[in-house]
Amino acid sequence: MRWFGGMIAWRLPRSTCTSCRRISRRGTQFFAGLCCMAMPVLDAAAAEVYPSRPLRVIVPFPPGGGNDIVGRIIALKLGEGLGQQVVIDNRGGAGGTIGTDITAKAPPDGYTLLVNNISLAVNHTLFKKLPYDTLNDLAPVGLIGRQPNIVVVHPSVAVKSIRDLLDLARAKPGELTYGSGGVGTASHLATEMLKLMAKVEMIHVPYKGLGPALTDLVGGRVHLIIATMASALPHMKSGKLRPLAVTTAQRTAFFPEVPTMSEGGVKGYEFSTWYGLLVPAGTPNAIVNRLNAETKRAMTAVVVKDQFTTQGLELAASSPSEFGAYLKSEVAKWGTVVKASGATTE
Repeated sequence: MRWFGGMIAWRLPRSTCTSCRRISRRGTQFFAGLCCMAMPVLDAAAAEVYPSRPLRVIVPFPPGGGNDIVGRIIALKLGEGLGQQVVIDNRGGAGGTIGTDITAKAPPDGYTLLVNNISLAVNHTLFKKLPYDTLNDLAPVGLIGRQPNIVVVHPSVAVKSIRDLLDLARAKPGELTYGSGGVGTASHLATEMLKLMAKVEMIHVPYKGLGPALTDLVGGRVHLIIATMASALPHMKSGKLRPLAVTTAQRTAFFPEVPTMSEGGVKGYEFSTWYGLLVPAGTPNAIVNRLNAETKRAMTAVVVKDQFTTQGLELAASSPSEFGAYLKSEVAKWGTVVKASGATTE
């Protein structure tokens, strides 16, 4: 401790950050030390009192969809673990970008959460201009679940496997039609990725939602769709649609006899509709880790497992860093597919 012009200054420890030492050389050593040492204390203090009031989980889509269902299943158990009410706030519109933007601009205090899906990665390239930065304005908390997708055809299409389908597409380029839930949706881009990897041509027929697309597939007005397992399952069981391949890396327990795309000859093809939890960037690490731990604990509950199974969902827990790395890889993968497909919101 030394005197400098009537003010007490403390000698800084060797671990003090470079910026603070630079400040100290200007004669404000005492305050620089406080700056450096207070940060972890504040972070820990925030975690100790968190949460002290209700939380909201923003779902950037209307009620009733996959995002909404997953959010509500997790929110109930998450609230029990945190000891606070967790309220769902549906902020649909613009392909999920409105609710995502609200989250990105919310205070980074752990009280505003976002449940989003694969559209978060797709929109990064699909939209020419977003009001937020996908990879820098949001902090990943963890993956929640995945929903397997499946290639289904109308029974009138004379194919029994994905290999048969691709052979037919090569023999009759541009004659096969595929339906989707709309331009830029998962069902659209999953098929575009198949076209890109298998080097085949098929005609896209977009609909205003996957439901109407499946209705027309059952009616024989399009030839095939890559649909979520939950939406296609009833039609497969009734024999109205024929399954050819699942889009996941491994076969799914929901329909174990159906082979994967890789088994059918499209090596390396992998696609599933995933769901994850995020918070605004800058949220203290202690809070992010608390949310991750409570989310994982919620996913071990029997009621959550049962509800996921009923909805055709598979649990998919991860750490924040694992989800962050996965999101980055998904942005890159779907960026390539979006550009190759020419899909745009303009």
